[in-house]
Order: sequence, then structure tokens, then C-alpha cells
Amino acid sequence: MPLKPTKNIWFNNELVPWESAQIHVLSYALHYGSAVFEGIRAYSTNDGTKIFRLDEHIKRLFNSAKIYRMNIAFSQQELNQACKDIVVTNELDSGAYIRPIAFRGYNDLGLHASKDDDVEVVVAAWEWGTLLGADALENGVDVGVSSWNRNAPNTIPVMAKASGNYLSGTLVAIEAKENGYDEGICLDSDGFVSEGSGENIFMVKNGKLMTPPLSSSILDGITRDSVMKIAEDLNIECVERRITREELYLADELFFTGTAAEITPIRSVDRIQIGEGKRGHITESIQKVFFGLFNGESDDKWNWLSSVG
Repeated sequence: MPLKPTKNIWFNNELVPWESAQIHVLSYALHYGSAVFEGIRAYSTNDGTKIFRLDEHIKRLFNSAKIYRMNIAFSQQELNQACKDIVVTNELDSGAYIRPIAFRGYNDLGLHASKDDDVEVVVAAWEWGTLLGADALENGVDVGVSSWNRNAPNTIPVMAKASGNYLSGTLVAIEAKENGYDEGICLDSDGFVSEGSGENIFMVKNGKLMTPPLSSSILDGITRDSVMKIAEDLNIECVERRITREELYLADELFFTGTAAEITPIRSVDRIQIGEGKRGHITESIQKVFFGLFNGESDDKWNWLSSVG
């Protein structure tokens, strides 16, 4: 989906014009993928523009930086405010997508990068619709199991939301498109279900909700966590356990979760219809609570929404 340029980008505590936010071609991150980032959404509500789970996203950004020994020169509170400011200055509300990113900049290209090397911090925001298409939220998507597996434990830390990790996701997404699918599903190094190219996955069987555990090389997704809390509130049992590929085919419902994908049903896997081939009632009930947070139909009992003003 093409980017829609906005007015400004927050760059190391300065607002600079979109077209002027540039880095050197010899920046460390460009050569070695040494960057950590977040994807955050803002929604228009009856009580103004709200950012979804801002604190948790920025905390994860700092945790990712810690794993990669990167010192961020700003506090979590300062980056929280930067996310709010960039939404306001760019006059964004519903559909606003916020991208904070911290990366090793222009200093040294040796692999021995130190936590004290220069770390640049940027926060951008633009209008971005549902990742897999607005109609996908109701009608679902067709996916295929990828030939590319997720990284084995103790290779690349998947709990860090790092830019280099998404080279794998790029291969998965490209392969899926070339094979006529909307998205791909990865297996982990042991052959169990992991996640999509950039989404977590849930399965519904006999009224119970299941999702792969963190040990299946998945990102500890914030929307994933939100769905688990919503399910608990709806008295839907949710368990984290390993899932086999063939279980996907026999599921009653499947859906992806993620900041960009939100909650997107899966109607087929490897051209095998899932359930009735459309959004299931448990998926729909969870969607209703999730999107109800923004249209006023659900109470924000978890304090997930932050005002930008």
C-alpha cells in the first residue's frame, strides 16, 4: 500500500518536513538491519482521537532496543508525547498509523556495534487502512503455508521487533502473492504453526480459542494480548499451545491479529476452506468488542486508549 506523505516527521526531537527526513547512505542500520520499531494505530472516537495501547508499544520498543544493546537517548514518556504530537501536527485521526523507529546511524560500520553508538530516533505517522483490505475484516482472506520457516531459537531474537527480522516476513509475503494468496503462514523450526509474515494467528475449535506460544518463534504481539484479554472478558477459553499444520485445515475459525491487520478472519488455508469459508461468530464477537473501543460500543475497561491532546 503506497505511503501517503504527511506534513512532518519527528526526528531526534525536532519536527522536520516529510521530504527532509533523511539519513546518510552509510548509516549502520541500512547495511545491517540494526533498527527496532513499532507500528501503532490511532482512531477517531466520540471523545477525540485516541492512540491504542501507546504505553505498551513504546515499552516494547525500549525492550527491543535493550536486546540489541541500543541506548535510546529519549525517555519512554518523551516518545509517548512524540507519537501524540506527530498525529496532531499532521492532522490525522481515524486510520492514522504511527511508526516510531530507533536505529544505529552514521558512525562506524564495524559489526562490533556498541550500545553507546549514535542511535537515531524517528516517529512518523500517515494514513493507512487495514493491511489486508477493508473487506477482509468481514469476508476473510486466503492464505498459504509458506516454504519459509521462522527462525529457530537462539538465532535471531524474535521477541525484539527488529527491522532485520522482517527480511523473513518479506520472503513469506512475496511468495504468498506469487502463489495467489493474500498472506502466508510460517511454521517454526520444529514444523509447528508460528505466525504470518507480520501477524499473529488464532484458531477456534469447539468454542475454544488457541494460539501458538512465544516458544514457537512468534512476536509477543500487543493486539494478540488484547484479543486474549477480550476473550477472557467474553468467557471464551483461550490457551497457548503448539498447533500443527493440519489442525489449521480442520479449524472452525482462524484469524490474524496485528496493529496493521487488526483482526482479520482467514477463510482458507492452502485452498482448503476453513469452517464455513467466512468470518465465524467467535471472531466476529471479538471484533465487535475490539472495534467497539473506538466507536463507543465498548467500555475501555483496560485503559488502552490514550488521548492525543
